[in-house]
Amino acid sequence: MKITDLKLRQLTGAMAYDGELWEERGARPLDIYPAYRGLNVEDSTRRAFPARSDGRYQIKQTFLNVETDEGVTGVVGPLTGDATAYYIATQLRPLLIGQDPIRTEYLWDVMYRNAPNGRSGDNMIAISHVDYALWDIRAKWLNQPVLALLGGAVQERIPAYASTAGYSLDPDKAAERAASIREQGFTGTKWFFRRGVGDGLDGERANIHLMEALRDGAGPDVKVMIDAWANWGVDYTLRMARSLAAYDPAWIEEPVQYALRDSYAYLKSTSPVPIAGGEHDFTRWSVKEMLDADMLDVYQFEPIWAGGLTEMMKINALVTAYDVTFVPHVYVPAASAPVAFTLNAMTTPMLEYHLVLGEIYQHFLRTPLKPQAGYFHPPDGIGLGLDVDEEKVEEERAVSFG
Repeated sequence: MKITDLKLRQLTGAMAYDGELWEERGARPLDIYPAYRGLNVEDSTRRAFPARSDGRYQIKQTFLNVETDEGVTGVVGPLTGDATAYYIATQLRPLLIGQDPIRTEYLWDVMYRNAPNGRSGDNMIAISHVDYALWDIRAKWLNQPVLALLGGAVQERIPAYASTAGYSLDPDKAAERAASIREQGFTGTKWFFRRGVGDGLDGERANIHLMEALRDGAGPDVKVMIDAWANWGVDYTLRMARSLAAYDPAWIEEPVQYALRDSYAYLKSTSPVPIAGGEHDFTRWSVKEMLDADMLDVYQFEPIWAGGLTEMMKINALVTAYDVTFVPHVYVPAASAPVAFTLNAMTTPMLEYHLVLGEIYQHFLRTPLKPQAGYFHPPDGIGLGLDVDEEKVEEERAVSFG
């Protein structure tokens, strides 16, 4: 079997959603600057999903098809940003045409060695997407789920925690949502606190008020996580952790810039609240450095960014060898679930599900993967599970770069 083509499909469709699709944005790393901190959801996220006259929301996403001479096609998507498509088309496609797609170890190393300046970031995200498409080919060729090729599930089910990016951060509304999440069977819920180091004492009080409301709504048994997305810094994080500890947050996620490993290690050793992060780190080599630094309580590498399935099996071996907690970030549930289900409950006690983004990112999928009554179950469909439901495609164009 040989790879004959890599095609990038930009799909446009319309998604129904009960209510306003994106109510509020959380913090962003740029929010330390007033010019960016003042931007609201209308200026940012909502522009990507405009409302249509029929009450639905426009969704535009790009998918990758890796085609072979035996009629087996690997599908992965939606891709992460335009840069991913650019690297696939210009850097990776020439390396893959004519190659045997089953040789995933060899092809991963070829793609990696071809990019001495692309060992992280957009080029590695592109490698990761391609690698998943190759595993999709292998699984379809063998008429098996991808998870079966990895040795099958270790856990019968994994508790899901609900991420709430896009939800209102008004304390009363957040408390209502947290109560609803608990009633749906989720064991935890993550909230994207908007107030950060640039918002002064009023922002700190707002964070405390929000956390208090979330704990009231969630009750004592549901984990409540905080995502600060590199908007807090060391001193601010310690002040907030000490103020919020009484409400028992499960962790504070990415409070400082990703590369500041000494800062993370200091926070881990000092903060009364656990520290989580790692979704913006890549490959086994970076992971090993992080594990050697003992810098986090919870590691959250993103499978479809950190190197793909080939690399994640090596990362899984590392996190079990170092005996740490690994709760994968979930951009695409079908990509993260096989990684999580090869690990036992001591290593991976839960898995993320984005309530809003899970609908958006899985809109075009024939078989979206969602938690049932608060739990993920092992994906058992043939292949990876990212094939497109063509009936949802209203428009399509081929993506290419001159």
